Amino acid sequence: MTQTRRAIVLLSGGLDSATCLAIARDMGFECYALSVAYGQRHAAELTASKRVADALGAREHRLARVNLGQFGGSALTDPTIPVPEDGANTGIPVTYVPARNTVMLSIALAWAEVLGAHDIFVGVNAVDYSGYPDCRPEFIRAFENMANLATKTGVEGARLRIHAPLIALSKAEIITRGNALGVDYGLTVTCYQADDQGRACGRCEACRLRRAGFAAAGVDDPTPYQIREN
Repeated sequence: MTQTRRAIVLLSGGLDSATCLAIARDMGFECYALSVAYGQRHAAELTASKRVADALGAREHRLARVNLGQFGGSALTDPTIPVPEDGANTGIPVTYVPARNTVMLSIALAWAEVLGAHDIFVGVNAVDYSGYPDCRPEFIRAFENMANLATKTGVEGARLRIHAPLIALSKAEIITRGNALGVDYGLTVTCYQADDQGRACGRCEACRLRRAGFAAAGVDDPTPYQIREN
């Protein structure tokens, strides 16, 4: 009998992570979705993550909590720092959350060991992204190497793999792939400052990248906006 392959999928509730979950499912993995409440101001994405996990048939969905907001340093965790809306980024933007992906992958790694899962999926992207250092291929490779050095699973010879299937895709290519896999993007929340109903602002960088991706893919944008812009 073939043993079921389990995978942890980091699921923010946004467009990219939803696509990542659909890809993992399509690859035949039994998917365990993990969302992280890290003190983000756009908490509507956590509600969206449950909708997405249910819709895409995750075997289990868990919410972990770690308050990175207590340290501040990011417009996504500190309400006194405004989310940029002008699109004029120079260097790493203020929406970068220090060590966020490192922390989230570490939590995923802990759950993977308990479940006996050897695969972790994360929806990082190094094409249509904001220049975050923890979205680069170099980071993913380094974390995978660390995971195999730092865990009982790795030391005992079972190779742990970090999958980043979206890392070299444009936003349009991500949407096209997800659309083919049946992802309902109307369930997702991507905006950095979505309201409590999950409606997007339409002005932040996440909204601009998402909107442009749908346009380039030739797919109708199902995003509910606070104010619909022409």
